[in-house]
Amino acid sequence: PRIGFPPFLSRKGGSVRLTQTVPNQEWGAKRLTHTQPYLTQSLVNLTLKRTAPIMSSVSEPLAPDAPPQLRTPWEIFVIYLRLGLTCFGGSIAHIGYFHAEIVKKRGWVSERDYGDIVALCNFLPGPTSSQISMTIGLMQAGFWGAFAAWLGFSLPSFLFMAGVAQGLTRFGDVIPNSALHGLQLMAVAVVAQAVWGMGRNLLRQAWQFVIMFAGVAIIILVPDKFIQIYVMLAAGVLGLVLFKPQPILGRDVLRFNLSRRVGFTLLVIFFGLLVGLPILDVIWPHHYLEFITAFYRAGSLVFGGGYVLLPLLQSEAAANNWLSPEILMAGYGATLALPGPVFSFAAFLGGAMTVPPNGWLGSGLAYIAIFGPSFLLIGGVLPFWHSVLRNPRAQAAMLGVNAAVVAVLAAALYDPIWRNGVHHVADVAVVLVVLAVLLSGKVPSWLLVFLAGGICWGLGINP
Repeated sequence: PRIGFPPFLSRKGGSVRLTQTVPNQEWGAKRLTHTQPYLTQSLVNLTLKRTAPIMSSVSEPLAPDAPPQLRTPWEIFVIYLRLGLTCFGGSIAHIGYFHAEIVKKRGWVSERDYGDIVALCNFLPGPTSSQISMTIGLMQAGFWGAFAAWLGFSLPSFLFMAGVAQGLTRFGDVIPNSALHGLQLMAVAVVAQAVWGMGRNLLRQAWQFVIMFAGVAIIILVPDKFIQIYVMLAAGVLGLVLFKPQPILGRDVLRFNLSRRVGFTLLVIFFGLLVGLPILDVIWPHHYLEFITAFYRAGSLVFGGGYVLLPLLQSEAAANNWLSPEILMAGYGATLALPGPVFSFAAFLGGAMTVPPNGWLGSGLAYIAIFGPSFLLIGGVLPFWHSVLRNPRAQAAMLGVNAAVVAVLAAALYDPIWRNGVHHVADVAVVLVVLAVLLSGKVPSWLLVFLAGGICWGLGINP
């Protein structure tokens, strides 16, 4: 039977067009339109009585071509502060938390835009989940929105890890060695799970496995503190030669108020600091400058998220005698058990060092230095991202870099994580127990601290 359509529905081109009036501070009241071809047949065959409940279920996310509704920096800060207190499990898990809160619940960005944001932040070096929060904040409220999102998401983990650093350095003798050893063994299990998960997600072609295994061998056999960086650069070059991906076409650009001139300026600053800080450290050697250079370089060159951060910072710490391997591994284990970005390990490392800057000052400087490159990269790359997304050469290079990311993490699992943490059969048993609990998904990651530490302390398992 022929039915009429209410004012917010209209038939056009064999599909139903949904329109909605949305007030917006920047754009004013606009009638947003979203074509939903897949709803056509079902809606045509429905009566008017059943149209309203269907509309209530499909009209929650805004149309992908809708301009973003502006939010205040304070609102963004509050939302991400709650996420920073509840997001466990590393960047892969954080992406799921963000999707549920930002896309599904609040509709701040569309599904398609969120997918592009995740692709952008996986393409860039640095803390993936923090960069996603920065990008969404930037789209909602400009640079202050990006800062508010980062601060809200990272502040809890900064305070936690700076506090852990103070506790271990001041009261480390009070904590039983067996309990600290449990943290080291927990780190082995968590990183082993990360290697498996990242390998399944990132390695799709035979040549990627070849690059990965070769990268593991080179990193383990070549004693150079920059070997991880060299391997990732070489893998990117090999990706250009070995892979021929198809360009991604037909995608709209992400919407933000940022010109290419501003983006180019931020990229110049990023590369200027990356190249200039080491040169300045040679010309004017100073421990504070060496400290800032090391953390800025780590934040600029780490692909694959916080799990890959340990090899770079561990080599820096060992080369400069910043702290003992036991304290470093215990802090890394604590980082993996806490909510928020894994890059908060920098706050622990800066605060626990035996030489200045340390304490709260060291934690603050390390945090700013390691997250600073992400602000510059997000603001610098966003205006050019659509061009990169369409460039098959960039996609080919990333296929190679992805294989190198898994190689860096797998090599770190062997050295220093396994070699410094696992010494006898009892250690292997604890790692397997923690790994089984972790894979079950039924126990929150923060409880693993007490599980691993309690097992080692209760059974008297010492390093």
